[in-house]
Amino acid sequence: MLLCLTRPSLAHAAPCHTACARAFAIGRGILYGPDASTDQRFPIMSDRPQPQPGILDIAPYKPGRADAPEGIQLVKLSANESPLGASPKAVAALREAAAHPEIYPEGSSRLLREALGEVHGLDPDRIVCGFGSDDVLRILAQAYLGRGDEAVMSQYGFNVYPIITQAAGARIVMAPERDYRADIAALLGAVTGRTKMLFLANPNNPTGTYLPGEELARLHAGLRSDILLVVDSAYAEYVTAEDYDVGIELVNRAENVVMVRTFSKMGIAGERVGWMYGPEPVVDAVNRIRGPFNVTVSGQAAAAAAARDSAFTAELRAHNARWRDWLRQSLASNRIRVPPSQGNFVLALFDDADTARAAFEALRAKGLLVREMHSYGLPQGLRISIGREEHMRGVVTVLQAFGARGAID
Repeated sequence: MLLCLTRPSLAHAAPCHTACARAFAIGRGILYGPDASTDQRFPIMSDRPQPQPGILDIAPYKPGRADAPEGIQLVKLSANESPLGASPKAVAALREAAAHPEIYPEGSSRLLREALGEVHGLDPDRIVCGFGSDDVLRILAQAYLGRGDEAVMSQYGFNVYPIITQAAGARIVMAPERDYRADIAALLGAVTGRTKMLFLANPNNPTGTYLPGEELARLHAGLRSDILLVVDSAYAEYVTAEDYDVGIELVNRAENVVMVRTFSKMGIAGERVGWMYGPEPVVDAVNRIRGPFNVTVSGQAAAAAAARDSAFTAELRAHNARWRDWLRQSLASNRIRVPPSQGNFVLALFDDADTARAAFEALRAKGLLVREMHSYGLPQGLRISIGREEHMRGVVTVLQAFGARGAID
């Protein structure tokens, strides 16, 4: 039995206390160097705490600008928010829930999961909710990626994927796109023996393009059974293409597919509510490491009400489809290219980065704030969220000076 009458300091252990300090450290699970059982040295100390290797190599997420010139009323068309606000039923539920901020939320978001199960015909036990879809994606990466692993994504995919992959200690591999659209052959060609996850935003942000259901199934068929396919259907509520597949049936018949969704595009972005539908083993793994109260009381209530308000969702989809297609036709010309979009935004591609920057500033001068695309490797592009009619007409009026065709009425 080892007895020490003084408390050993792990950082500054005197020689006479080394054995005691070492026994204390091993007993508490503190690892000395590569092998606690053989390494007799204390760890080398830094003058400040150090993050895990690779963390400082991560490029942080950069949201769009939110400022306007002095005296100009700002119209935000940069964050893909709902152009019609929130469902009135969601707002009422939000107000009711806000009356009791002292109460913890129900830990599993049970009422929200039941509402999602009711609306989409899903088993609530196979649904996990989170603090926005970003939270769900991060937990998936934490659960299934580690040092030495790889995750695959398309070239212009959502730029949260590299962040969560690198934060888990893994490497992100980007597959080139074909004409601003995910390329199945390139995605499958990027898979190696180290690949553990493949992210697919469908429709994709920021391009707006999508893979039809047949191609989504072909992508899955080309993956090993130990690779998790993450179908990020954040913009599903806005899709009007008849051959689109949100991913539910693929999840139902496979053990290595999850579908991730969000309420942020449906009018309650400020509450940060996302969700995942997946196989039972994946749900179990995610539930083991997610936060116990990771969706607020108000967020759960508002999201459940929004999910059930099918009339508002249909109105939102119809408004978006009308003005998304109108905007694309009004902008497209031999000087501005606009890929077909199934999201609540369009991507306007100019001749070069300087022209895109000038167009951004011209719109901003009129209080129309859109999203620059430098962080996506598209400096020649501007992503424009669909807003109200007057906002869309204002965008076209400004961009006619940069080659836009003009309003199509």
